[in-house]
Amino acid sequence: MSACTNAAGGAQDSAAPTVSTSTSDPVKMAGISVNEKAKALLPESILASGLLRVASDPTYAPFEYYDTDNKTMIGYDVDFSDAVGAALGLKVEHVPATFDTILAGLASGKYDMAMSSFSITPEREKIVDFVQYMSGGSGMAVAPGNPKAISMDLLTMCGNKIGVQKGSIQSMNHLPKFNDGCTTAGKEPIGVQNFPSQTDANLALGSGRVDAVMADSVSLAYQGDLSKGKFVLAEGPVYQPSPTGLALGQDTGLKEAVQEAVRTVLDSPDYQVMNSKWSIPASVHITSKMLDGQ
Repeated sequence: MSACTNAAGGAQDSAAPTVSTSTSDPVKMAGISVNEKAKALLPESILASGLLRVASDPTYAPFEYYDTDNKTMIGYDVDFSDAVGAALGLKVEHVPATFDTILAGLASGKYDMAMSSFSITPEREKIVDFVQYMSGGSGMAVAPGNPKAISMDLLTMCGNKIGVQKGSIQSMNHLPKFNDGCTTAGKEPIGVQNFPSQTDANLALGSGRVDAVMADSVSLAYQGDLSKGKFVLAEGPVYQPSPTGLALGQDTGLKEAVQEAVRTVLDSPDYQVMNSKWSIPASVHITSKMLDGQ
């Protein structure tokens, strides 16, 4: 997740304890007005505090990463959650956390909401609720020129060292499945290497300690551009496009309010502004109508 502070190759501590609180006016932010219907659905405790605590792992540009001051979180998820807060009439406090600890912290009540490019999976839905805001898929980052011809095609991965962020869907679901496929095909297994942050995985690729890195394709493309040629997104289709969602603790009473607020954001002109600002391709956009079945 380059400048010295972003996730493409930054040296910042991925578990930095700094808390960056949004100073934007929650009502005027991004020109989004308060959705009174959504606000009325908020739990009394949140309404009384006027605050929404949002956890993210700031090592995953363009979704969330540190600005040049190395303490303020910026990115698509930061803007989107600020817009959700604006629709709810709440201030948003952005709390940095390590990716594989966020959902457990959310389930325990440490945070009110989490936005960190989470793929919605049945396993995750056992412990938290989701509201979709994007549709994404996995891709592979490789060295310039792709000397080992690695892609999201199974057989190109066998026998190569592939880095991944610990706790991600690529780490828990995709790579184990691909590894089984290599074994079944009689090929060498994948040398899977888990890293605590996306920054660490990207740095390992840039230094040649791994042959490729698997992560969200949108993020990898953006990070590759910021890496100044250290790595690029491999050509080819993304793997298993799936819904991406913001996460909420179960039984908190927040889902209906947040879902209504997300609907407001998706229907606003500011949604396209955010997509353009962070180079989010149209292929992953969703509409508010897609929320009706949630």
